[in-house]
Amino acid sequence: MSDEYVEQRILESACRAGERAVVTGWAALRLWGAGYFDGLARDGVTRLPVPIATNGERLQHHDGILASRFTVPPDEILVIHGIRCASVERALFDEMRRVHYPRAMVVSADMTFAAELTTIRRMRLYRLERRWYRDVRNVDQALDLCDENSWSPYETDYRLVWRCDAGWGHPLCNRPVLDLDGRFVGVPDLIDPRRGVVGEFMGAHHRDKLQHESDVVREDKFRPLDERDRRAS
Repeated sequence: MSDEYVEQRILESACRAGERAVVTGWAALRLWGAGYFDGLARDGVTRLPVPIATNGERLQHHDGILASRFTVPPDEILVIHGIRCASVERALFDEMRRVHYPRAMVVSADMTFAAELTTIRRMRLYRLERRWYRDVRNVDQALDLCDENSWSPYETDYRLVWRCDAGWGHPLCNRPVLDLDGRFVGVPDLIDPRRGVVGEFMGAHHRDKLQHESDVVREDKFRPLDERDRRAS
């Protein structure tokens, strides 16, 4: 099977790493079912090495493997598709440590929450139970910025600009909006009910003529509610 399949890359890396090794980080989250983690960097081209915890053993260098000598305790190891993987919370914790940059940490967490694999509350409990782990404070700070209702990494990026750069506080994410008669209006990416501001992230596909026409119709639905529209692309 071609290693173009990310799951095949993960399997081959796990086999090279030995019997005690544990797949963690984005690779474990992929096997758990988080579709966002496709094994590529945000540029959509660069392959990410497969994170492997060697449980204290030395591992000969292999291209495509990011080895760490972290120890993964037995209660954090599960077998997924025949591969020893870290638990969801441990895998996300390791992935957040790997990306390190605070906003990238939030994206990784948001996309794991979007896959409904865990929750912010569970991650906080995990952190308290593993308070001696390295980088726990950085993870704490990132969790403070997370939201379980973000549907894409670009929505998360936009929300962080809204909250951290504009200083508008934490908006509601992907919440249904109804008019005063109870009729459904839409589900904006972000909304601040107090300010009456709706935020929509407009990716490249929104430049398509038909999509643009749809966006205009969508915007018109919000205008009677006196919601000011804020867009980002």
